[in-house]
Amino acid sequence: MTHTLPSSSLGVVTHGKDDLRIEPVERASVQPDQAVVHIAYGGICGSDLHYWLDGAAGESILREPMLLGHEVVGTVVQSAADGTGPAAGTQVAVHPATPGEGDGSPYPPDRPNLSPGATYLGSAAHFPHTQGAFVEYANLPARMLRTLPQGLSLRAAALTEPAAVAWHAVGRAGDVAGKRILVVGSGPVGALIVAILKRAGADEITAVDMYDRPLQIAQAVGATAVLNATDSDAIAAVGADVVFESSGSYRGLESAVRGARRGGRVVMVGLLPSGEQPALISLAITRELELLGSYRFNDEIEEVIGALADGSLFVEPIITHEFAVTDALEAFAMAKDSAQSGKVLLRFV
Repeated sequence: MTHTLPSSSLGVVTHGKDDLRIEPVERASVQPDQAVVHIAYGGICGSDLHYWLDGAAGESILREPMLLGHEVVGTVVQSAADGTGPAAGTQVAVHPATPGEGDGSPYPPDRPNLSPGATYLGSAAHFPHTQGAFVEYANLPARMLRTLPQGLSLRAAALTEPAAVAWHAVGRAGDVAGKRILVVGSGPVGALIVAILKRAGADEITAVDMYDRPLQIAQAVGATAVLNATDSDAIAAVGADVVFESSGSYRGLESAVRGARRGGRVVMVGLLPSGEQPALISLAITRELELLGSYRFNDEIEEVIGALADGSLFVEPIITHEFAVTDALEAFAMAKDSAQSGKVLLRFV
């Protein structure tokens, strides 16, 4: 059965700082290597919030209107004309990255997430910007699509992309089985890190946040203890083998350094604002801490889909709100309120 495709559909577009609009988005002509996906759900990410609130996400500065969204799942309604990718009717998650050589700066070939010319759906890292997928019908390269197993709902699969970010971060830490872990920042990515750590056999997982709701979610998915972010003495006393900084603030990074044991490892996941940031470098040096960056992900999305499908990765409590795309402004306001929300989903169907 042929699916009739509209020439435009409702999307979520940022036109600049504090200028978020729900408006019709024209659908471009479909390229031979693209499939058309009827988007079901889209998760609001911290970068989406930053483009709305700040007009920038880290080093990526908004210079033209941009369709937001990269945490999306849906159903293929038109397969790629070149024969690649899943067939029409297939439910899919989306790997939103496209590696690229860019200016030719060297990077490890087995880590394409670090390629200098990499693009990401809904990102202003390059100009023209890479348009996102917060729209009812999206033309997407077939190579981005990952088939979802039967039995895995599209709503549950909406966490696939941020869970892959968290999975990559845990992988950067090395073997965590039996270890004492501290997670600073218990928003959606922090909570996903907790869930993945539990699955990986971490012994003690202490979650930190400013607010009670994120800490409750962290406990629901595997944290063995929780601390308020203002309790600096208790955080410093944890003495964690591995710390994950997922708050994206310099105060969170300070807590991460203080909470690590001597010779410990700090994985920096939260994206701090552009420019210089205060940091406890002298303490990191005298404790011989390993400070590791963690950026996006590579093929971990395949493992995430498998773990979600077989039930070994429990993430259900992390989704706290769902809004129709017509209520996207309300949804973004809720996602901004980290005291009340975990992952907020937009519904396009």
